[in-house]
Formats: sequence, C-alpha cells, structure tokens
Amino acid sequence: MKIPIALLCLLLSTSLPVKGQLSRIEKKITQSVDSHNDEALQLLEQVVNINSGSMNFEGVKKVGDVFRAEFDALGMETSWVDGSDFNRSGHLIAEQKGNGPTLLLIGHLDTVFEPTSPFQVFKMLDGNIASGPGVDDMKGGDVVILQALTALKDAGVLKDMNIIVVMTGDEELSGRPLDLARKDLIEAAKKADIALGFENGDGKPSTANISRRSSSGWELKVTGVPAHSSQIFREDIGAGAIYEMSRILYGFYENLAGEELLTFNPGMAIAGTSVDHDKAMDGGSAYGKSNVVAEFATSTGDIRCISPEQLEKTQAAMKKIASQNLPQTKAELTFGIGYPPLAPTEGNKKLLGYYSAVSEELGFGKVVAVDPLKAGAADISFTAPYVEMAIDGLGLGGKNDHTVNETADLSTLPSQTKRAAILMYRLSVGKYK
Repeated sequence: MKIPIALLCLLLSTSLPVKGQLSRIEKKITQSVDSHNDEALQLLEQVVNINSGSMNFEGVKKVGDVFRAEFDALGMETSWVDGSDFNRSGHLIAEQKGNGPTLLLIGHLDTVFEPTSPFQVFKMLDGNIASGPGVDDMKGGDVVILQALTALKDAGVLKDMNIIVVMTGDEELSGRPLDLARKDLIEAAKKADIALGFENGDGKPSTANISRRSSSGWELKVTGVPAHSSQIFREDIGAGAIYEMSRILYGFYENLAGEELLTFNPGMAIAGTSVDHDKAMDGGSAYGKSNVVAEFATSTGDIRCISPEQLEKTQAAMKKIASQNLPQTKAELTFGIGYPPLAPTEGNKKLLGYYSAVSEELGFGKVVAVDPLKAGAADISFTAPYVEMAIDGLGLGGKNDHTVNETADLSTLPSQTKRAAILMYRLSVGKYK
C-alpha cells in the first residue's frame, strides 16, 4: 500500500532534526559569522605563522598585539599585562562594560613550539584540514572568541554586554611564582559570573568540558645512614635511602592507585652517595657504588585530581605513607602549587545544557561532557572558586596538539563561533535563569 504524499511528508518532518526558531538578533549573529569567515581564516593563518612558544617573549607579544588591535577595533578597552614579575611575556586583557552578567572569555597566546622547533608554518592539507603550531591549541580558539564578539557587535548587542577577555601568554609553560602569573586571571574571575574557555578540549565539537583535573607537583627527599654495604640492615645503619624511597613510591601505588579520576606519577628519581637535583630542569645526577649504602634519594612527580577535596585527601594519604619510615631513614614530602581542579558542579552542568540547546537549535547536534580523564589542566580551572558556572573546550575541532602533527578542522570555525556567540547573547539578556 502506498503512503499518501501528505502523510509521508508529515512523518519525515517529525522524524528529522529541525533547527530551532532563532530570534531576529540571533539570525543577524549567524549571518555575521558567515560573512566574516574568510577574514577569520586569514587571521588564523597570520597568527599561526608568528612563533609564540612560551619562552619566545617577543613572539607572544606580537600575537597579543594582533589580537589587541582587533579588540580595539571592536571598541573594547584593552591592556597588556607585563610578565616580567613572573618571567614570561605577559597577558592580553580586553573589556566591554555594559549590563547583565559578566562573562569571562579565556584564551592563550602561547604554544609549546619554541623557535627551535621544526614546526613553524601554517599549511592547508586535505579539504578543510590545516596544520600549524597552535592552529588547534589554541590560536583557533582565540579566533573564535574574536569572531563571536565581532558578530555580537554587528548584531548591535555587544555594546550592552559585560565582557572580560583574558588571553594568557604562558598557559603552556606557566610563569613563576604561579600566584603572580595567574593574578590577573583570578582578579577577572572575581568580577565574573560565568567563565567560558576556548581551549580545543578533546578536539570534538560534540563535546565540551564541565570539569578538568588539577595538575600539581610533589617532591620527595629521603636520607639514610651511609655505610659499607655489608652493614646494611644493622640496627644503627638501617635500610638506606633507596629502599626507603622505593617503599614510599610503592606505598603511593598500593594505597591510591585505582581511585576514580585520580592519577599520580613519579616522573624522576635519582639516588646514591651524592645527589645533585637540578630543579629548573627537573633532572640531575647522582654518584654511588654498589658496595655503599645510599645516603640520599630524590623523586619528583605530579598529582591530578577532579576536586579540591580529592586533592587534599590524596596529599594527606601521601604524607602519612612518607612518614612511616624504615629504620634509620627520614623522608620529607612537599607539594607545589599548580593548576587547581575544575570540579563538575551543578552550575557547570547547567551551562553545558544551555550550550547544547543552542547547538541543537542551530542544527549542529547535541553537546555532551568530556571524560575528565581525557582533559588536561587549563587556565579556566583558576576561575572555579569565583564563578557560578563554567565550561571549556569551545575552540576548534582538531587533533594531535602538542605535536608536529597538530591539525585543525577549519569547517568547525563558523559553527563553533555561532554556538559561542548565541550562548553569550542569551546569557547576557537573561534567557537562562
């Protein structure tokens, strides 16, 4: 039996995804994104071709100058934060003061590719795929920020919005002391209600980050009693530094491995009669002999957690393990200040829901949360204690970042920009309560 044409059309219309009804202003936003896409691609190529490895201070500043000129053209108030106090180039800040909630948009200007890297040039590969240092992580995301704000201006609404843009110059290799290197980002977060990060996430436009694990370091120093190896285990000689370091490291593994969303890694270990630890390079040298009980041992590593509570619990457990020393040994375990976690709060989940709704209305499909195990640390985590909600990973689709095979899918530039711009507009006018 044939199905009547009218009924067939009705069935198809109810089974296929249909774009939502955008407002007049939102349609203007999407039209602006399309009309400026070629300019955006040219800008991306321009900034990718400027080397901005974290330690290339001049190059980072040049990329910052390019974006600063673009923000100035939008009528935003811009400033450059000199990074001399934390031994980096600096940060770019742009502000638009208006009404409604304050939105903090986060990017970074630096890449992992220093001038010595062979990977220096933007290149088009097959179709819409481009390669180049930072094309995906995260100069592509920086361009998304700029183009979203351009579209909002073209639609006549940017002037009424509260926006703070912070593009750091040292996300890939943070300056020290870290409290100074992130001071301006934290101050911006204190003024903000909502934080949007434009990192590349896991490279899939169908996902975004509502959480990121922390990244902080630890250092273990162990001492023992030096003696001839034939005397080891004697009551007054004890076990020596190497046995004690081994006990502690295995204790970390035995007691903490397997806890959900927790990882900890001893990345460097040196031990012997003498130890020279080069902290700047996190390496060093050691001297010892097989017939001498080792006096010194040092190991360093990192911890990655999903929440401040998990980090505190982990550090306490590690301290307890390090304190239960073998005979005639001592151990000192210290923790460094690093990137905090961005926990998957209810506010973050709501914000992802708003973003996903925008995406579906635009016809780009649903957006789900990235598995935290697939997401590294990022600047947005510093906003966690201060904002009501935050998501990250709103940059370009791509893959293989931090390698010479880094690529970006340029077809995702207009879709990512439209989703971000309309989300920002709706948040600013109070559509989502």
